Amino acid sequence: MNNLHPIPLTGINGANPLGFLAALGTFRVAQQINDVPLRLSWAPTGGTWQPTLHTPPEITPESLVEKLDTYLRSQADSPIFTVAKNIKMPVHRFRAYAKSAIENWFSGDNPAWAAFAAAFSSDGVTDKNGEVEDTGFRTMSGAGHQHFLQFMNELARVTTSVHLKEALFGPWSYSDTQFSMRWDPEDDRHYSLRWSNPSTDPAKNVRGANRLAIEGLPLFPTMPNTSRLDTTGFTGKKSNDTFWIWPIWDVPITLDVCRSLLASATLTKPNLELVHISPTGVVAIFRSQRITIDKFRNFTPATPVGA
Repeated sequence: MNNLHPIPLTGINGANPLGFLAALGTFRVAQQINDVPLRLSWAPTGGTWQPTLHTPPEITPESLVEKLDTYLRSQADSPIFTVAKNIKMPVHRFRAYAKSAIENWFSGDNPAWAAFAAAFSSDGVTDKNGEVEDTGFRTMSGAGHQHFLQFMNELARVTTSVHLKEALFGPWSYSDTQFSMRWDPEDDRHYSLRWSNPSTDPAKNVRGANRLAIEGLPLFPTMPNTSRLDTTGFTGKKSNDTFWIWPIWDVPITLDVCRSLLASATLTKPNLELVHISPTGVVAIFRSQRITIDKFRNFTPATPVGA
């Protein structure tokens, strides 16, 4: 690791669900477009946790943004995001989608497709309508003209290097409109908690963070569990008891180690205490509840677990 140097991602807050996903998306894509193993760690900064990406010396913050922008723009209109507007689809259609993803993985044409397919759903579990169950990160499925996969593709189309720079290095200005994935607690706009009616007040978001967060999803694959579909890092199965739990670590680790850590069964055990997983380098654990309001899902502000 002596040949790596740190790039603090000063705009990202690891205690924010969107921020944590954006850091992972940055890490995954940066590793995908670089030949040498990169690493990611977290450090306490300003009362929260800030990620640091450890890269070869020739990678600067500016070149990092440029490389990310080039790759992310290339994913616009990818079959990953254009199979349908939403993941909820007949099982035969998802099976064909997953089969194409596997074929592309073997050919090397689009290896990320299979990882996204595994994160989105499985043909092993269907609902009463014969449609596949989907990821715990799904927050919308067509109500109010908000479509999960369509929004991903739109973000791939419209996100620029300026948006990415803001997401990575801050500050987050919340000046963007449209295409929020609803992973930021700021996206939960209760009328009872606002001065004005949110339906007449355009929602603002951080576009670059949403785009990068999409790329973090492949680190959270789904898996059939008898009659339901589980998502890595999630507990519960009802609208009022579903939580996402994630770790923060202070040791620079590779993407493969990160993937294993996120999937640790310890994180989803009842009565979790930090001491149970701290030998792995984890220094904090956060938990956010996924709530359902009308036909939309949101994530609540995260709280520390077992500190």
